[in-house]
Amino acid sequence: MSRILSRRGFQDMVFGIVILLMLSALVMHTEQSVSAAREGVSLCINVILPSLFPFFVVSTLAVELGLIERAGKLIERFMYPLFHVNGSCAGAFLLGIIGGYPVGARTAISLYRKGQCSRDEAERMLSFCNNSGPAFILGVVGAGIFASSWAGLWLYAAHIIASVMVGLLFRSYHFHGKTARQSAPVLTAGPDFPSAFIDSVKSSFSSTLNICGFVIIFTVLIRMLYLTGTIRWIASFVSVLPPRFGFSRELIESLIAGLIEMTSGVWSLRDVAASMSDKMCMAAFILGWAGISVHCQVLSFIGGTGLNTRTYFYGKLLHGFLSSVLIFLFSRLFSWNTPVSAYLASQVRSIAHLTFPQAFLTAAGASLCLFFFLLLAAKNRKKNYSISGKTNV
Repeated sequence: MSRILSRRGFQDMVFGIVILLMLSALVMHTEQSVSAAREGVSLCINVILPSLFPFFVVSTLAVELGLIERAGKLIERFMYPLFHVNGSCAGAFLLGIIGGYPVGARTAISLYRKGQCSRDEAERMLSFCNNSGPAFILGVVGAGIFASSWAGLWLYAAHIIASVMVGLLFRSYHFHGKTARQSAPVLTAGPDFPSAFIDSVKSSFSSTLNICGFVIIFTVLIRMLYLTGTIRWIASFVSVLPPRFGFSRELIESLIAGLIEMTSGVWSLRDVAASMSDKMCMAAFILGWAGISVHCQVLSFIGGTGLNTRTYFYGKLLHGFLSSVLIFLFSRLFSWNTPVSAYLASQVRSIAHLTFPQAFLTAAGASLCLFFFLLLAAKNRKKNYSISGKTNV
């Protein structure tokens, strides 16, 4: 059976049938497909573009100018013992936590392309550095979907803790004690600022457009799967198999949508008739897994690098499972509906209702602050290095 599945002719036949079915669905539901594409475009303009593009520019600029490499020296003492990666990789992890999908993965791949980390280190980083950002989890998921600041905070806490746990579990992947470097590589002269800035804007805009393309096509795909009843049929079949777990058909529908596209899956949890704990666990898994749409975005960056994607997919699957387990444990200890404070709740809700100019200015401001922090850290490191060099002489 495995030989038949691995044959190129059989695979081409399966893909051909799938493409014909998709074309038939698009022809039969033209108006709905156009509406779904319009929703995808709106999502890109109002969410993807203002939130990701500034972070893409700053992260690319920081890598090109060597700021990530220098700032990594300040915290490499933690990166190597925990994850068996050199200090330069710290920037990818930090940007992944702050910038959201897929900034961390893109930064790790950029570091590998520039020779600032080894292949094994890059594959190790891909397993846990690609995380959802705080603005999405706190604002959209916490306040917008669950109407609870506590829910957003604990979802984000579980998301980051699970990410660190995945990094710890993958720390021994292809590690032999000799290939990993305990200190960051020697600093080299990078391009001047104008050239690096222009190249960063060009490559970042191209990457953002690629992401928007994936978001739009997967938004249409999910709509077609709903209209043809495919998702409902799969959910009805799966909901009968494990009744002891208590997952309703609506929850499984949200899970299937989230496995394909994260935002659509999490957003569909609003109207699901289930307990807060069950919906939170499902949201945690979807956020950790990230969805096929995000995976395609990451794969578009990996193409041509020769990096093995096995650690990435295993890491994201494990990330979703661990996040869900942590939320289950948190639900036994905390109440999701109690606000942290009136001030925090108002701030989180304001994030969820930002307009395009407001969201763009907020993301750009945060990106600039992060850039100047890295620049300051690099200058301080260079100054300390010069002083120590004179002292040694």
